[in-house]
Amino acid sequence: FELQQPQKKVAVAVGEMLTLNCTTSGFAAPGPVRWLKGLGSGNKTVYDQRGGSLPNVMRALVGSDTDFTIHIRNFEPNDVGTYYCVKFTKESNGKEEMFRHGNGTEVSVRETALVPGVVAAAVVLCFLLLGLFVALCMYRRKRQGRAGSPCPAGTVAVGSFSSVPLQCCAGTPGTPSEVLDRESSHLPSQQSSKEENDIHYADLQPLPPAPRRSRSSGTAPTEYASLRVAAK
Repeated sequence: FELQQPQKKVAVAVGEMLTLNCTTSGFAAPGPVRWLKGLGSGNKTVYDQRGGSLPNVMRALVGSDTDFTIHIRNFEPNDVGTYYCVKFTKESNGKEEMFRHGNGTEVSVRETALVPGVVAAAVVLCFLLLGLFVALCMYRRKRQGRAGSPCPAGTVAVGSFSSVPLQCCAGTPGTPSEVLDRESSHLPSQQSSKEENDIHYADLQPLPPAPRRSRSSGTAPTEYASLRVAAK
């Protein structure tokens, strides 16, 4: 009687099917063939020719008396170990004894390599997400800068008159300008939409005495200086 277990080492990825080869030839006393995980007192029966196999284990050639190759479906990390194909014989006292066994097949987990296309797609996706994040940050910073930065203060000289301070020309959207409100209160109520965005500065000062002309009595000579600044 001969028993062949040709596989020495097998690496299997998690979730794949593990195939363990075992064939016999010749004649031996009656008794079953079993697959054991480990030898000795701590062994575990994986396949039993007479029944009692694990649910995820099946024969490659059902009913064969010489080929005892088995398949273990959905391989998991706890299936790692050394498997032995063992021939048992039944003694006269009715007890089964180990008659012959193979050299054992050491089974380990194989790390699955990522497909290059998947890696490339993941890298491109990361770059796209990074670019989108940077663009969003720049947009938010630009929008906050427009909404929160005050207008620079400055002065405007009107002819020979004193300089007129210009502080915030116009309020930003949602931020009313105090200067605009104060100055616009002196303007006429009926103006066009374009004139509503203008700010008027006026200075009334008396003119020096001029040669008398035909004017009505009681009228003091004055000059009206106006400065119009477009709101931005």
